[in-house]
Amino acid sequence: MKKFLEEFKQFALRGNVMDLAVGVIIGAAFQNIVTALTEDVINPIINCIGKTEIGGSIQIFNTGQYISYGDFITSVINFIIMAFVIFLLMKGINKFMSIGKKEEAPAAPVTKKCPYCLSEIHIDAVKCPHCTSSLLEEQPVT
Repeated sequence: MKKFLEEFKQFALRGNVMDLAVGVIIGAAFQNIVTALTEDVINPIINCIGKTEIGGSIQIFNTGQYISYGDFITSVINFIIMAFVIFLLMKGINKFMSIGKKEEAPAAPVTKKCPYCLSEIHIDAVKCPHCTSSLLEEQPVT
């Protein structure tokens, strides 16, 4: 049991788990900001332009049950804003991480074409394994 608890402690205090926990907490706090932006700023602007209320609902067959389409539209707007902000954040992080990195030089070719049968062969080959032509001889003019 002691070894199990030690392994759990090692897992829980690993850097990736702690980073994930911080990300979830910050994401939840940011979600509250986006929800407030949508409900307090964006929805009133849409209501003024369209002269309609986004916070509506429809009753289903006089059963007392309602479909709250306004809440759904608000959630969709929240999702779009969150996805856009996360996209911009990741784009910025990737740009920041690529600063100072050198581009890799293209790898040297490891194959070449046989001048006789045009098949791909190893670059150091002196005889084609497909047509058995000697590659040390003078190559044909194409």
